Amino acid sequence: MALNWNEIKERAVKFSKEWKNTTNEEADAKPFLDAFFEVFGIPRKKIGTFEHRVKKLSEADGYIDMLWKGMILVEMKSRGKNLDKAFEQALDYTHGLKFHELPKYILVSDFENFRLYDVEEQTTHTFLLKDLVLNVRYFNQMIGYQKQILKEQDPANVKAAELMGKLHDRLEEIGYVGHPLEVYLVRILFCLFAEDTTIFLKQQFQYYIEQRTSEDGSDLASKIQELFQVLNTPKDMRFKNLDEDLNHFPYINGKLFEEVLPVASFDSKMRLALLECCYMDWSQISPAIFGSMFQSVMNPKERRSLGAHYTSESNILKLIKPLFLDELYEEFEKCSHDPARLTTFHNKLVSLKFLDPACGCGNFLIITYREIRLLELKVILSLQKLNLRVYQMEFIDISMFFRVNVDQFYGIEYEEFPARIAEVALWLMDHQMNMNAGAETGKRMLRIPLKKSAKIVHGDAMELDWNQIISENNISYFDAKDAEIIVNSKVNEPIPNYGSVKIRVESYKIVDEFSEIKPDSKFDYIIGNPPFIGSNVMTQFQRNQIVKVFNNIQGSGVLDYVAGWYIKAAKYIQGTTTKVAFVSTNSIVQGEQTSILWGQMINKYGVNIHFAHRTFKWSNEAKGNAAVYCVIVGFANFDSINKRIFEYEDIKGEAHELKVKNINPYLVDTKNLLISKRTNPICEIPKMYKGSQPTDGGNFLFTEDEKDIFLEKEPKAEKYIKPLISAHEFLNGEKRYCLWLVDADPNDLKKLPLLLKRVEEVRKMRLKSTKTATINWATKPTLFTENRQPLSNYILIPSHSSENRKYIPIGFMTKDDILNNSCFSIPGANLFHFGIVTSSMHMAWVNYICGRLKSDYRYSASIVYNNYPWPENPSEKQIKKIEEKAQQVLDVRASFPSSSLADLYSPLTMPPTLVKAHNELDKAVDAAYSKQTFTTDAKRMEFLFELYEKYTAGLFVKEKKGRKKI
Repeated sequence: MALNWNEIKERAVKFSKEWKNTTNEEADAKPFLDAFFEVFGIPRKKIGTFEHRVKKLSEADGYIDMLWKGMILVEMKSRGKNLDKAFEQALDYTHGLKFHELPKYILVSDFENFRLYDVEEQTTHTFLLKDLVLNVRYFNQMIGYQKQILKEQDPANVKAAELMGKLHDRLEEIGYVGHPLEVYLVRILFCLFAEDTTIFLKQQFQYYIEQRTSEDGSDLASKIQELFQVLNTPKDMRFKNLDEDLNHFPYINGKLFEEVLPVASFDSKMRLALLECCYMDWSQISPAIFGSMFQSVMNPKERRSLGAHYTSESNILKLIKPLFLDELYEEFEKCSHDPARLTTFHNKLVSLKFLDPACGCGNFLIITYREIRLLELKVILSLQKLNLRVYQMEFIDISMFFRVNVDQFYGIEYEEFPARIAEVALWLMDHQMNMNAGAETGKRMLRIPLKKSAKIVHGDAMELDWNQIISENNISYFDAKDAEIIVNSKVNEPIPNYGSVKIRVESYKIVDEFSEIKPDSKFDYIIGNPPFIGSNVMTQFQRNQIVKVFNNIQGSGVLDYVAGWYIKAAKYIQGTTTKVAFVSTNSIVQGEQTSILWGQMINKYGVNIHFAHRTFKWSNEAKGNAAVYCVIVGFANFDSINKRIFEYEDIKGEAHELKVKNINPYLVDTKNLLISKRTNPICEIPKMYKGSQPTDGGNFLFTEDEKDIFLEKEPKAEKYIKPLISAHEFLNGEKRYCLWLVDADPNDLKKLPLLLKRVEEVRKMRLKSTKTATINWATKPTLFTENRQPLSNYILIPSHSSENRKYIPIGFMTKDDILNNSCFSIPGANLFHFGIVTSSMHMAWVNYICGRLKSDYRYSASIVYNNYPWPENPSEKQIKKIEEKAQQVLDVRASFPSSSLADLYSPLTMPPTLVKAHNELDKAVDAAYSKQTFTTDAKRMEFLFELYEKYTAGLFVKEKKGRKKI
């Protein structure tokens, strides 16, 4: 398995320190380069040769210092030598290489300075040896990562959405609300787009508003109403004396303008708001703008309740490229020179069907439709270049060849307004693609009047039968009445009558191209980003839906709402070749939910994960730009040999691709094991407990100053005040205190009025609670509601810790340090236990298994600690070694008394002596597990999963049986 970026960076720092004094090309270049490639986990001997002989342009022999054929050419010089000349020399060498040997990178260096030239991108990166750690990502392809470059949306889309939001607000203010407002806005959006994209004449709608309506807006509503009626009326059915300006508008059809709406009422400000929309150029607006527009005009509370959200184009491409688009392009490249295979491939594109069961305003469907149309254009242009007579388009209506259409796209949406927007947005994307096809072929293409439509069902995806959506929408077949053009009897798409081309083309041999396509009863791909609604904020109705779709299995009540879409999809794809991919919150692959969801997905429904994006920061393009930490999981009911994991060095940055053998529910390249919640550790080690919870409204608590002031007034209360340790105080070295009144003498307390006043406030606070359990605790106002204070000294582990730390800081505490519920305790733990839990081995387990709060670790006793496989039968010598190195870590920490644990474990300020102490402890712990060397966290996880499987073999029958004693 490839190293992750954190491991590479650690090696880069070490490499820079070890080789900082190297100077000589001849003496040092080979060991220097061997060590350099080891930074990336690459054995140089397996991939490249030194002194590779090659013919230069002068026909003289040259010798490349190091060549990895097809990947990188390295030329080394002694320190201080001219790197420009070295680079020219390297370029000269490339002329003597065969095509397959040409490198992707050229690296020249004098041991201190590095210059990396990316041949494919034609970019140069220059850096110093000491800064290698900051530049390792530029070598991404060298280690099997592939840089994913994704284009973001134009900011003009957001501006357009805001303009529509203003118009919405104006109409809403006058009482034009609900369904009529929603349909009205969709129609206005269509008109704005149409006049800038040749559906209407240029500025035809704007001219109509400016010239044919009053400036005070008094007649604007009636004029718009009249226009809507005209757009819904075929030209030959319009009144003979219809106003000429109106009659010039085309017939749209598609039922977009069919419904009769209440007449609105406009004023001068509303007219100006509409004209402001007209003045914007809508030809450059992505139809996906409608999703953003919808968010900009919806109440945020309603958005969360209904699960509405908008996904940026880059995130959509992260999903559809590995799910199907990359594969389709590979297939196209293989058949691009073979007319018969190209024709078959084209038929395949026309037959594909897509479902987004949480489609919102159609963002996923819109971008997918665009990408399939662009690929179809490449197919048609390739066929044209191959000189097939049927594709000589100068004599034929080109629309007959572009057969991918919006009726291949389906969606389910909870709210009516976004469902209607999705339909219209797909029409608009279809028109943009028609314009693009016209530009490429030199022939205008226009699908007006609208004859086909996407099927967007207004309903609840958790309640609907997804099978019914496709079966109710049959494929349309050729009808000669629909066209003036007759193309044999095999044409399977209705060819619209454009009124300009009347030509018979029976003589063209196109039977294979238009071979009949049978309707399929299943979708080919299911895509989308179901609602980001966490279990803790779901409504009871939503929770009941999830429990129901999971058939009431144990634990289903704690799952996030998105889990329902996974199970519905898993049920749907049984026995099919349908592929699925969803954007989801990362909770489904970490912590408690993973075993519940994927236990069903894998064990019951036979799902295989084909690709996955590990955690990245998802953000939408609507106002507020809410951020969620997400994953993308692609799966099917069959296995794949081409599995891919997309990893993020920076969760806000770009992904890098890894080819893997398997992807388990934790998105790790290892076996499909599930880590379930359990009450006891799988090994016989001290148990872990959560800290105590006061539920006191702050009345038990003191800062250090508050404690001193309190004791000045009531000194006899001192014996009842104890240090209170929360995660914050522990990590930041701050002090806080609490009243600890366990076993306090009532007679003694009566003599402490200030203390009793605080107790009374606790009682009052609990009585005001809405929770019955808290109200009941009002009868015991002197006690914490949850007392789990250890009776002996203990190890403390914070329940939350930054992912930026290599180790979670832990420490020993006394029984008089009252532990808050933001921490866990391990009473009776010793140095050996401390050493294991603070090791890299344990941190690898935490990194992959632990739940997250955003991207930070959320430690758990039942999931992380109780399932952690400790070393099997460590020897006394190994235990003693771990204890020795653990004490060394504590000693080094103690040598920095003015530094907090947060300072000591910050990746930027961690003292070298502490780094060294932890490294030595890691070696001792690794040795207790195995004789093998664990070079990466991934290798550690492979080993730990095997050990976990071994330890838990008997626990599924009886938890107590087989627990490993440490």
